[in-house]
Amino acid sequence: MCGRYARKSAQELLAEWFDLDLSIMPGFAPSYNAAPQSFQPVVRLSHDGGEREAALLRWGLVPFWAKDPRIGLNTINARAEEAAAKPAFREALKKRRCLVPADAFYEWQRIDAEKRRPLAFALQSGDPFAFAGLWESWQPPDGAPLGTFTILTTAPNQLMEPIHNRMPVIVAPKDYDRWLDSSSAAPTDLLSPYPAGQMRAWPVTEQVGSVRNNAPNLLDEVQDTQQSLFS
Repeated sequence: MCGRYARKSAQELLAEWFDLDLSIMPGFAPSYNAAPQSFQPVVRLSHDGGEREAALLRWGLVPFWAKDPRIGLNTINARAEEAAAKPAFREALKKRRCLVPADAFYEWQRIDAEKRRPLAFALQSGDPFAFAGLWESWQPPDGAPLGTFTILTTAPNQLMEPIHNRMPVIVAPKDYDRWLDSSSAAPTDLLSPYPAGQMRAWPVTEQVGSVRNNAPNLLDEVQDTQQSLFS
């Protein structure tokens, strides 16, 4: 599962990294504690020209056929191996794939029956990266359409396995075009664990547990004397 992530990179860097036109990007600030139901930027292909564009969508996918948008509370993630068969995700997997920019994601490691500690996971290089996402547009009975997205998850790599049995799918830059191209079948070969040797993990403050906290210090490494990271 991926239920929190951080996106600290400035818009200028993301525009360069994802080959976007900065002049038409929607305005957004860094988010150090992106949470479900918040609006976050995704990268997708435009409907008109098929060029990459950034869009602000709400995290928690609402299928176009849904009668109640509250379904989005339960669709923040889509299991990669099941998405093609799930009614909530299968059409989006075919036609509406996106990239979700991030710099890190959070997961909680259980210490004992009562205590868990938060960890941050990122690339060893320190570069931004992209989750594999799906997006939808839902039309309410009245009002403007609501754009939403979900993040695909897969089996854990060796770094993640001691912490959790799932991890978000991370798409390598060389595969961005393949993932976004809806003119061909979904490249399911990309829905695999990211190489553990290219990632790192570190303990962070428990403040990340509250969605009200959103500051750079959430990504700072904290001293943890209770036990080693993967014991």
